[in-house]
Amino acid sequence: MSTIAVPGALAPRRAWLTDLPLLLVAAVWGASYLAAKDVTTARTVIAVLVLRFAVALPVLVAVGWRSLRALSAAQWRGAAVLGLILSGIFLLETYGVVHTSATNAGLVISLTMIFTPLAESAVNRVRPARGFLAAAGVSVLGVVLLTQSGGFTRPSPGDLLMLLAAVARTGHVLVMSRSRAVRGAGALPLTTVQLGTAVLVFALLSAGADTTPWAAAADFGAREWAGLLFLAVFCTLFAFFVQMWAVRRTSPSRVGLLLGTEPLWAAAAGIALGGERLGAAGLLGGVLVIAGTVWGRRAAG
Repeated sequence: MSTIAVPGALAPRRAWLTDLPLLLVAAVWGASYLAAKDVTTARTVIAVLVLRFAVALPVLVAVGWRSLRALSAAQWRGAAVLGLILSGIFLLETYGVVHTSATNAGLVISLTMIFTPLAESAVNRVRPARGFLAAAGVSVLGVVLLTQSGGFTRPSPGDLLMLLAAVARTGHVLVMSRSRAVRGAGALPLTTVQLGTAVLVFALLSAGADTTPWAAAADFGAREWAGLLFLAVFCTLFAFFVQMWAVRRTSPSRVGLLLGTEPLWAAAAGIALGGERLGAAGLLGGVLVIAGTVWGRRAAG
């Protein structure tokens, strides 16, 4: 996300008018894990990914056509590399949520907020603050407790895939921030090229998959189409345009803080709508993950 300086503090009324759409984005992102779990099976992951982003991509291309044409060849190549990483993230997340609960998925992926500052410190050879390291320890302990249902057992394959997705998200952020090729590129064309690259990767993978996008679409009922459109329209298009709108009206740190409530909404959706249950250890783990990430954000800031 590009940082834009904002002079002065927003008036309370204007601040809330900006905060509420951002909270809605965090809520739909939190609900996206349950929606993806409801729409997708292990056999249809790639097909659903093709359909989800094939719906959103034409809108992004139409809106950002002029800015796409303004990209240099180096910016196209840099954005395409980021798109390859992004495709890996979506594969890990979607396969992960198929094999774990939506609650676990949303909470484990929030570790990105801890992993990213740790990775930046390692790359820049700067020792993290003690408070941040303590917050990271709290978050890791929370994940250990969260992924243990009914006693200490091995984490599920889905939990491990979500953990890898959090690592991949961290890598994506680092590459984006350090890549000279994409510097100066606007958020809209950069996102469009990345999603276009991801769709191409998914389309190529679908050629050898068990279920093609067209076969999956033919088997969809009203519930599955509603879930797919929710993922494409609200979790992709609406979320992207709200972020672009909000970051020009408030501080990037405030945007990050509000979007950081995503794991709370993921847990709420999983428990209230998905019928998922957390035992005492899992509940404590979820609280520790959230507390550790909030503490870590403040310590890193």
